[in-house]
Amino acid sequence: MAEVLARSRYGTLRSVDPPITVPAWASMFTGADPGQLGLYGFRHRRPGSYLDQYMPTSRSVREPAVWDTLSRAGKRVCVLGMPPGYPPPHVNGVYLSDFLTPEHAADYVYPSSLRGEIEGAVGRPIFDVQFRSADRERIGRELIEMTQRHFALARELWSRESWDFFALHEIGPDRIHHALWKFFDPSHPRYEDSPTLRGLAEEYYARLDEEIGQLVDAVDPEVRLLFVSDHGSQSMTGCFCINDWLVRQGYLVLHGDPPPAGTPLEQTDVDWSRSRAWGAGGYYARIFLNLRGREPQGVVPPDEAEGVLRHLVRKLGEVRTPGGQTLGVDARLPFNTYTVVRGDAPDLMLYFGNLRWRSAGTLGHRSEFLTENDTGPDDAVHSFEGIYAVTVPRGGATGPSPERSLLDIGPTVLRYYGLPERSDLAGRPIPAFW
Repeated sequence: MAEVLARSRYGTLRSVDPPITVPAWASMFTGADPGQLGLYGFRHRRPGSYLDQYMPTSRSVREPAVWDTLSRAGKRVCVLGMPPGYPPPHVNGVYLSDFLTPEHAADYVYPSSLRGEIEGAVGRPIFDVQFRSADRERIGRELIEMTQRHFALARELWSRESWDFFALHEIGPDRIHHALWKFFDPSHPRYEDSPTLRGLAEEYYARLDEEIGQLVDAVDPEVRLLFVSDHGSQSMTGCFCINDWLVRQGYLVLHGDPPPAGTPLEQTDVDWSRSRAWGAGGYYARIFLNLRGREPQGVVPPDEAEGVLRHLVRKLGEVRTPGGQTLGVDARLPFNTYTVVRGDAPDLMLYFGNLRWRSAGTLGHRSEFLTENDTGPDDAVHSFEGIYAVTVPRGGATGPSPERSLLDIGPTVLRYYGLPERSDLAGRPIPAFW
């Protein structure tokens, strides 16, 4: 990567709201913000229900991605592992599905005739590993194998023809951060001095750099290279138990005694006839109002919804962390955040402590703050500050460059190919980027 950066412009790539893999990659390569796409995370509440959720797929993306537009223009494309990528979209070329692929799925590549060739050349793709586990060494070793297999397939497919557009998504660094951050970052609040696990993280990055080098060596120097990330990473301080807090504040009412610690909301007996709001966990908190006329037992009149949300945010502003600091609540209304709001958006989006505090959706905890993730070991959370690097023609200006928006990458790529631009999308081509 040092060699690549020496011939690149590079800097911070600002992610979207929320800075999560889904919707961020889709926003990057469509130029549409999450509201335009109707994608707000890995899980969405099914309309007309309280707790029934669904996961978006490749068919949930409401705007054409770069590879769709290029395919229609007759360009040959190869896209490997770009989320949300299952089932694999039909393109003018090859599309291998992503880390959301079901474990035993056979329909993971388009065209399907490539499946036998892929498995014969590099084995069945490893789409992801179980990264929320106490067995950190196992995670590290599996991630090294997964990444090596991804790049082996990329080199194999790259060599097959002269592609107009070629994209490889690698989930490995994200997983290494979640699994091993506290072992290589001394500033982590739960730092552990483990030479073995720190060395494993360093080995992963060294292997990744080697794999990138082998792929770059196979590419003609005149081919433009673009390195991007959908978000950044940072150490996780802990979790704020949003539903426990809502119970104690009287927004969420349960039947009977408090449940055992760590009980999912789906397994609790909620008195919806007296509940005004509930939340969902994850990298950020999604708040839903029990709105009259929308929910089966809605109690909040629509004309009072804004006031309920304002009161909720004001009360959250009074919350103090175990260390006595303010929690730091960044509250965002989807209709004020996005160009339009499509799909099944939450009523309110909450970021805690600049995302360093996750939202815990489970119930029954003694404290509203947890030092560990409530759904399995996790050392890192996301941040808005991702990265970009783009190689420049020989003799062009290189070095650090201004911060850019993730939303502008897709439109910039389309301008590079001379394809029509759309003024209705949130993203805009970056001037002189290419």
